[in-house]
Amino acid sequence: MIEYLIGVDGGGTGTRVRLALPDGTEIAQGQSGPSGLAHGIESAWHSIRDAIAKAYASIGVKQPALTRSAIGLGLAGVHNKLWAAQFAQADPGFAALRLENDGYTTLLGAHQGNPGTIVAIGTGSVGQALLPDGSLREVGGWGFPAGDEASGGWIGLRAINHIEQVLDGRRAPSAFASAVIATCGGGRDAIQVWLGQATQTSYAQLAPIVIEHADSDDTARAFLAAAGAEVASIAHALDPSGTLPLALCGGLGAPLRVYLPPQLLVRSVTPYGDAASGALRMIAQHIKGE
Repeated sequence: MIEYLIGVDGGGTGTRVRLALPDGTEIAQGQSGPSGLAHGIESAWHSIRDAIAKAYASIGVKQPALTRSAIGLGLAGVHNKLWAAQFAQADPGFAALRLENDGYTTLLGAHQGNPGTIVAIGTGSVGQALLPDGSLREVGGWGFPAGDEASGGWIGLRAINHIEQVLDGRRAPSAFASAVIATCGGGRDAIQVWLGQATQTSYAQLAPIVIEHADSDDTARAFLAAAGAEVASIAHALDPSGTLPLALCGGLGAPLRVYLPPQLLVRSVTPYGDAASGALRMIAQHIKGE
């Protein structure tokens, strides 16, 4: 018998878990490290199980056998079908499991399963729409570095290119460039080492520096303006009619709002819930056969 539902939001920066009773009542949450599938299947499951353990611990409940729980997961990297299949095959024994990309679970959480659109902008990015006829539309989500426009990784990649040019003497130095240079090691040799080890998460960790300097630095502000234009492009492709509500989600959703066209802001709404709550809704529907 299923006694608990688990909703998981897993990305390149961290994992968030919501724990609920079978009737959907949320009772706890937990967090852990990255569980985007690009970090590896074993690593993803480790972070997810750690976050689940922390959720149970937060309410003083001994974690039950996995066979008494059903889990819904919205994870970055699920678009890679090989990774998704390997992850599902490594299921440690949950009573039921449903795996989708994190854009889909974000969509379910943001609009409570009703028609609408989302652009999720965090370490990566993706746009999803649930249309009135029940069909789904997806834009972006191609992955870093080829895609994931407007994401933390995308912004950080531009910041790194900028400091390369500054160190070469091709661009003028600035407080913004100095902050990025310091974060990446402080000099050319150290930055080369940083680049050799950098992941999408590493690049995304530079995005807050860009945001911090956007009010005082034209280059930083231009990066965010370009990100806003990419968000608008994704939103238009999702819903050319511009009639569905749009929720900007993820850690960079709020900071990028001021860089969006006014006509897009008019129909933007506050997300009702997050991707973890959407994953809970998804697994609840799954075990009901919906």
